[in-house]
Amino acid sequence: MTETDFILKDFSIENINNGSFTWKTPSNIALVKYWGKQEPQIPENASISFTLDACFTLTTLEYSLKQTRHAELVSASHENNLNFEIYFEGEKKEDFKPKIATFFKRIEQYVPFLKEFEFVIKSQNSFPHSSGIASSASGMGALALCVMSLEKAINPVMTNEYFNKKASFLARLGSGSACRSIEGPLIVWGNHPEIEGSSDLFGVKFPHKIHDNFKNYQDTILLVDEGEKQVSSTVGHQLMYDHPFAKQRFQQANENILNISKVLQTGDLSAFIAIVESEALSLHAMMMTSNPYFILMKPNTLKIINEIWEFRAQTNANICFTLDAGANVHVLFPENEKETVNNFIKSNLIQFCQENHYICDIIGEGTTSIVNL
Repeated sequence: MTETDFILKDFSIENINNGSFTWKTPSNIALVKYWGKQEPQIPENASISFTLDACFTLTTLEYSLKQTRHAELVSASHENNLNFEIYFEGEKKEDFKPKIATFFKRIEQYVPFLKEFEFVIKSQNSFPHSSGIASSASGMGALALCVMSLEKAINPVMTNEYFNKKASFLARLGSGSACRSIEGPLIVWGNHPEIEGSSDLFGVKFPHKIHDNFKNYQDTILLVDEGEKQVSSTVGHQLMYDHPFAKQRFQQANENILNISKVLQTGDLSAFIAIVESEALSLHAMMMTSNPYFILMKPNTLKIINEIWEFRAQTNANICFTLDAGANVHVLFPENEKETVNNFIKSNLIQFCQENHYICDIIGEGTTSIVNL
């Protein structure tokens, strides 16, 4: 599919009443990372992620037809404005509006009905915002799904497959990784010759049978730092433009997509661990070698990593870590080792978390529509 396939044409809103849609959309954690993109939100390399379950954003989009829709009463400039308010966890957030406005501007050509409505966006997270758990992924994914629900009300014959693809396509224009939060449990984003159906425009489900070793995989997220990141992901991506190791990094990531694809089918946990940890450290190596350089890991991040390595060496447990663009550590392990690893986490790792905070998560299946009563 191309961009033009997602443009809504010849629509009517005559039968649309005021209302709202609510979506619960999970975050995701990339196993093979993307870091660096082209406009508009096109990844420099393919990535693959586990969809999470307990880490989610709940977003309600309230919509109402503009009160002054008569052409003789409204100037063209006003008619084309996108009017919205946003509330995050009960508080009005003016500082969130520029990012949402940019998102609406990017998607308006694909959902031209937006200018006919006024919106109130109400959103909340099940996890700390801007702390490296991909809050923009779940947040933009949820908002894109709400917009698509409005489009489906306008165009009821839309298929579920098209709905999901366009939701992923729109979400990508808000936050690249958001396109990987629509479905689950494994999503690939970025065109890759070895992944059938893969695209730079939207995420697709991993096309092969996943080995039982990876069913119900566990992800315990250790909240080392619950504050906002010192450097945003948007800025970090931009620093890849002139990065001295960018070309090699993109090549490494695309090779790792091929490698991890085989691992996910064969169930080789040792190979999985090697790829996932290497990818996490490569991501942060790009940050530390950019110009200007920066470090998002904290001292306790490194302490946790070393504890995991020591525990794995002593026990042969199939535990590993990965990192997103932040200080928090995702501890990954198979379900059949849950009791052993959880005991280790409680006894050895919680001490390195901010106020002993952590989240026990599991690989999930994607988004959920919430019926508004």
